[in-house]
Amino acid sequence: MWHDIEQNADEWFLLRAGKVTASSLNKVMANYGKAFGDPAKKYAVDIAVQQITGATSGGGYSNEHMDRGHEEEPLAKMLYEETYFCDVTNGGFFEDGDTGTSPDGLVSTDGMVEIKSALPAIHYNRIKKQSYDSAYKWQLVGHLKISRRDWVDFISYCSSFPDDKKLYVHRSYKEDFSKEFEMVDARLKEFRTLISETKATILNNNYSVIK
Repeated sequence: MWHDIEQNADEWFLLRAGKVTASSLNKVMANYGKAFGDPAKKYAVDIAVQQITGATSGGGYSNEHMDRGHEEEPLAKMLYEETYFCDVTNGGFFEDGDTGTSPDGLVSTDGMVEIKSALPAIHYNRIKKQSYDSAYKWQLVGHLKISRRDWVDFISYCSSFPDDKKLYVHRSYKEDFSKEFEMVDARLKEFRTLISETKATILNNNYSVIK
């Protein structure tokens, strides 16, 4: 189900609460085939608390890189539209059971975009590699799996680069990630068990006796 809402709006946080989102899927998929690491365990606690209380995840944290991304995302989106002769509309929120995802924009009826504002060295490495950073693989996989759209464009934007080199785009297709989709299904089954165990520990906690 797709919700036409703006990112970081109150309703957006409410919809995300208690769900595994594509932006954090890398924590779940890390150490695939092995025990969950600390990032996944901490994430399970966050989700467990949200599911118990119904509270939203909030959005208070920010840093200079995130702030730069918010400022430059509209510029990257505009340049992408001009370069590829298309319109990028609101990404909203895709909900699929206890998972969800918020792409940075939708293109036509089958595509979407994920925009990353980059420092020069990072942008250069993406151009040289002709691909996205491995750290974002599972976010892109999550976008495609949860939204059921056909493709996603990873957009790297660097305002410091020459005008005709500010934008680098790498397209990924849903049809190329069937193996990864199976991996996500298997790992999420394990992660749901971890969340359930975490909730049970929280709910069965007794007050400490102070002597």
